[in-house]
Amino acid sequence: MHKTDVAIIDYGLGNLYSIKHACEYMGLSVEVTNDPAAVTRAKSVILPGVGAFGDAMNALKRLDLVSPLKDVADSDIPLMGICLGQQLLFSSSEEFGAHEGLGLIPGRVQYFPIQEIDGRTYKVPQVGWNTIHPPEDDPGRWAGTLLEGVSPGADMYFVHSCHVVPDSDEVMLCTTTYGDVAFSSGSFYKNITAFQFHPERSGTEGLAVYANFAKLIRSSEA
Repeated sequence: MHKTDVAIIDYGLGNLYSIKHACEYMGLSVEVTNDPAAVTRAKSVILPGVGAFGDAMNALKRLDLVSPLKDVADSDIPLMGICLGQQLLFSSSEEFGAHEGLGLIPGRVQYFPIQEIDGRTYKVPQVGWNTIHPPEDDPGRWAGTLLEGVSPGADMYFVHSCHVVPDSDEVMLCTTTYGDVAFSSGSFYKNITAFQFHPERSGTEGLAVYANFAKLIRSSEA
Protein backbone atom coordinates (compact mmCIF):
# COMPACT_ATOMS: atom_id res chain seq x y z
CA MET A 1 0.00 0.00 0.00
CA HIS A 2 1.29 3.44 -0.91
CA LYS A 3 2.00 5.51 2.17
CA THR A 4 0.88 9.13 2.35
CA ASP A 5 3.74 11.53 3.00
CA VAL A 6 1.88 13.53 5.66
CA ALA A 7 -1.14 12.82 7.85
CA ILE A 8 -2.57 16.10 9.17
CA ILE A 9 -4.71 15.31 12.18
CA ASP A 10 -8.21 16.79 12.00
CA TYR A 11 -9.85 16.84 15.42
CA GLY A 12 -11.93 19.95 14.79
CA LEU A 13 -9.52 22.58 16.17
CA GLY A 14 -7.08 23.63 13.50
CA ASN A 15 -6.44 25.77 10.44
CA LEU A 16 -5.87 22.77 8.22
CA TYR A 17 -6.11 24.28 4.75
CA SER A 18 -3.01 26.48 5.08
CA ILE A 19 -0.96 23.59 6.44
CA LYS A 20 -2.17 21.25 3.70
CA HIS A 21 -1.38 23.86 1.05
CA ALA A 22 2.15 24.41 2.42
CA CYS A 23 2.85 20.66 2.37
CA GLU A 24 1.49 20.26 -1.15
CA TYR A 25 3.55 23.26 -2.28
CA MET A 26 6.60 21.21 -1.25
CA GLY A 27 5.41 18.28 -3.36
CA LEU A 28 4.16 16.17 -0.48
CA SER A 29 1.07 13.98 -0.62
CA VAL A 30 -1.30 14.85 2.20
CA GLU A 31 -4.19 13.17 4.01
CA VAL A 32 -6.30 15.25 6.40
CA THR A 33 -7.71 12.65 8.74
CA ASN A 34 -9.05 11.66 12.13
CA ASP A 35 -8.64 7.95 11.38
CA PRO A 36 -6.21 6.41 13.91
CA ALA A 37 -4.97 3.86 11.36
CA ALA A 38 -4.19 6.60 8.83
CA VAL A 39 -2.11 8.42 11.43
CA THR A 40 0.14 5.45 12.19
CA ARG A 41 0.66 4.38 8.56
CA ALA A 42 1.72 7.80 7.18
CA LYS A 43 5.38 8.69 6.65
CA SER A 44 4.98 11.74 8.91
CA VAL A 45 2.35 13.39 11.09
CA ILE A 46 1.37 16.99 11.79
CA LEU A 47 -0.65 17.86 14.88
CA PRO A 48 -2.10 21.37 14.38
CA GLY A 49 -4.42 23.27 16.67
CA VAL A 50 -6.05 26.52 17.68
CA GLY A 51 -8.32 27.01 20.68
CA ALA A 52 -8.43 25.68 24.22
CA PHE A 53 -6.11 22.94 25.50
CA GLY A 54 -8.81 21.04 27.42
CA ASP A 55 -11.22 20.98 24.47
CA ALA A 56 -8.45 19.71 22.23
CA MET A 57 -7.45 16.88 24.56
CA ASN A 58 -11.09 15.86 24.92
CA ALA A 59 -11.44 15.74 21.13
CA LEU A 60 -8.28 13.63 20.74
CA LYS A 61 -9.56 11.19 23.35
CA ARG A 62 -13.04 11.02 21.82
CA LEU A 63 -11.56 10.21 18.41
CA ASP A 64 -9.15 7.60 19.85
CA LEU A 65 -6.15 9.56 18.61
CA VAL A 66 -4.10 9.61 21.81
CA SER A 67 -2.65 6.10 21.46
CA PRO A 68 -1.74 6.55 17.76
CA LEU A 69 0.10 9.78 18.59
CA LYS A 70 2.01 8.02 21.34
CA ASP A 71 2.84 5.21 18.92
CA VAL A 72 4.19 7.74 16.43
CA ALA A 73 6.28 9.38 19.16
CA ASP A 74 7.74 5.97 20.05
CA SER A 75 8.75 5.36 16.43
CA ASP A 76 11.10 7.14 14.05
CA ILE A 77 8.19 8.80 12.17
CA PRO A 78 8.63 12.60 12.08
CA LEU A 79 5.96 14.36 14.16
CA MET A 80 5.44 18.12 13.96
CA GLY A 81 3.20 20.11 16.30
CA ILE A 82 1.96 23.60 15.44
CA CYS A 83 0.58 26.25 17.82
CA LEU A 84 -1.82 24.45 20.21
CA GLY A 85 -0.39 21.28 18.68
CA GLN A 86 2.95 22.06 20.35
CA GLN A 87 1.28 22.63 23.71
CA LEU A 88 -0.66 19.35 23.54
CA LEU A 89 2.61 17.43 23.25
CA PHE A 90 3.61 18.53 26.75
CA SER A 91 2.66 16.98 30.08
CA SER A 92 0.10 19.46 31.40
CA SER A 93 -1.54 22.86 30.97
CA GLU A 94 -3.05 25.44 33.29
CA GLU A 95 -5.31 26.93 30.58
CA PHE A 96 -8.89 27.19 31.93
CA GLY A 97 -8.01 24.79 34.76
CA ALA A 98 -5.59 21.90 35.14
CA HIS A 99 -5.39 19.52 32.19
CA GLU A 100 -3.24 16.52 31.37
CA GLY A 101 -1.53 16.62 27.98
CA LEU A 102 -0.12 13.89 25.76
CA GLY A 103 3.06 13.78 27.83
CA LEU A 104 5.35 13.27 24.83
CA ILE A 105 7.66 16.13 25.82
CA PRO A 106 8.39 16.67 29.52
CA GLY A 107 7.17 20.08 30.65
CA ARG A 108 4.10 22.22 31.18
CA VAL A 109 2.03 24.96 29.57
CA GLN A 110 1.35 28.23 31.39
CA TYR A 111 -0.29 31.59 30.74
CA PHE A 112 1.54 34.75 29.84
CA PRO A 113 1.30 37.25 32.69
CA ILE A 114 -0.31 40.63 32.08
CA GLN A 115 2.61 43.00 31.52
CA GLU A 116 2.84 46.78 31.51
CA ILE A 117 6.30 47.97 30.56
CA ASP A 118 7.24 51.60 29.91
CA GLY A 119 3.62 52.53 29.43
CA ARG A 120 2.91 49.70 27.01
CA THR A 121 0.47 46.93 27.84
CA TYR A 122 1.40 43.54 26.38
CA LYS A 123 -1.96 42.05 25.58
CA VAL A 124 -2.83 38.40 26.04
CA PRO A 125 -3.20 36.64 23.68
CA GLN A 126 -0.12 37.64 21.74
CA VAL A 127 -1.36 38.11 18.18
CA GLY A 128 1.00 39.06 15.39
CA TRP A 129 4.61 38.91 14.31
CA ASN A 130 7.53 38.24 16.63
CA THR A 131 11.09 37.06 16.17
CA ILE A 132 12.66 33.67 16.83
CA HIS A 133 16.26 33.07 17.88
CA PRO A 134 18.47 30.07 18.64
CA PRO A 135 19.09 29.50 22.35
CA GLU A 136 21.80 31.90 23.55
CA ASP A 137 24.08 29.10 24.71
CA ASP A 138 23.71 27.12 21.46
CA PRO A 139 23.79 29.41 18.41
CA GLY A 140 24.22 26.44 16.06
CA ARG A 141 21.18 24.64 17.42
CA TRP A 142 19.23 24.88 14.15
CA ALA A 143 21.69 22.84 12.07
CA GLY A 144 20.06 19.62 10.90
CA THR A 145 16.61 20.62 12.22
CA LEU A 146 13.48 22.02 10.59
CA LEU A 147 14.87 25.53 11.21
CA GLU A 148 18.07 24.93 9.25
CA GLY A 149 18.55 27.86 6.85
CA VAL A 150 16.05 30.09 8.66
CA SER A 151 17.57 33.45 9.61
CA PRO A 152 18.13 34.04 13.33
CA GLY A 153 15.76 36.84 14.22
CA ALA A 154 13.25 35.82 11.55
CA ASP A 155 9.70 37.10 12.01
CA MET A 156 7.06 34.43 12.55
CA TYR A 157 3.30 34.73 13.12
CA PHE A 158 1.93 33.96 16.60
CA VAL A 159 -1.56 33.66 18.11
CA HIS A 160 -1.51 32.35 21.70
CA SER A 161 -2.28 33.08 25.34
CA CYS A 162 -0.05 30.35 26.81
CA HIS A 163 3.47 29.11 26.21
CA VAL A 164 5.38 25.92 26.92
CA VAL A 165 7.94 25.53 29.71
CA PRO A 166 10.09 22.47 28.98
CA ASP A 167 11.59 20.59 31.92
CA SER A 168 14.96 20.69 30.14
CA ASP A 169 16.53 23.56 28.23
CA GLU A 170 17.89 20.95 25.82
CA VAL A 171 14.37 20.66 24.37
CA MET A 172 14.37 24.35 23.32
CA LEU A 173 14.85 24.76 19.58
CA CYS A 174 14.12 28.48 19.43
CA THR A 175 13.19 31.26 21.82
CA THR A 176 11.03 34.37 21.56
CA THR A 177 10.54 37.31 23.91
CA TYR A 178 7.17 38.92 24.59
CA GLY A 179 7.53 41.84 26.97
CA ASP A 180 9.83 40.57 29.69
CA VAL A 181 8.95 36.90 29.11
CA ALA A 182 11.44 34.83 27.14
CA PHE A 183 9.78 31.56 26.16
CA SER A 184 10.43 28.44 24.15
CA SER A 185 8.75 29.09 20.79
CA GLY A 186 10.04 25.85 19.28
CA SER A 187 10.80 22.41 20.69
CA PHE A 188 12.92 19.51 19.45
CA TYR A 189 12.78 16.15 21.22
CA LYS A 190 13.67 12.79 19.67
CA ASN A 191 11.54 12.56 16.48
CA ILE A 192 9.30 15.47 17.50
CA THR A 193 9.59 19.09 16.37
CA ALA A 194 7.00 21.62 17.44
CA PHE A 195 6.42 25.34 17.08
CA GLN A 196 4.24 27.86 18.89
CA PHE A 197 4.12 30.03 15.76
CA HIS A 198 2.42 29.19 12.47
CA PRO A 199 5.11 28.46 9.85
CA GLU A 200 2.47 28.26 7.10
CA ARG A 201 1.41 31.84 7.88
CA SER A 202 4.95 33.21 8.20
CA GLY A 203 6.01 33.93 4.63
CA THR A 204 9.24 32.69 3.07
CA GLU A 205 10.99 31.94 6.34
CA GLY A 206 8.03 29.88 7.48
CA LEU A 207 7.90 27.93 4.24
CA ALA A 208 11.54 26.97 4.82
CA VAL A 209 10.26 24.89 7.75
CA TYR A 210 8.06 22.90 5.35
CA ALA A 211 10.91 22.56 2.86
CA ASN A 212 13.04 21.04 5.61
CA PHE A 213 10.13 18.82 6.66
CA ALA A 214 9.87 17.51 3.11
CA LYS A 215 13.62 16.81 3.06
CA LEU A 216 13.33 14.96 6.34
CA ILE A 217 10.55 12.74 5.03
CA ARG A 218 12.43 11.95 1.84
CA SER A 219 15.68 11.24 3.65
CA SER A 220 13.89 8.77 5.92
CA GLU A 221 12.93 6.79 2.80
CA ALA A 222 16.53 6.41 1.67
